[in-house]
Amino acid sequence: MSDMTEEEAYELDKLLTETTPEADPSVQGPFIKHRNMMVLLDQLSAQYLTSKMLATKQSPTEIISGMVRREMALTE
Repeated sequence: MSDMTEEEAYELDKLLTETTPEADPSVQGPFIKHRNMMVLLDQLSAQYLTSKMLATKQSPTEIISGMVRREMALTE
């Protein structure tokens, strides 16, 4: 990608500062969809998850996913 000229940069700045962005509230992006999946943990669960996270270098999502998969395997 080539660099912008001063004139192009000025026009882009003018466009971005003088126009109002349009948003469609009926469209849900990935952050809103994942927000609906948020779960609050009790203190013991949060401490366990934090300890496991530090020990295994995994994200909370990876740890919880593994726990769910193991539980599902036991109930099959």
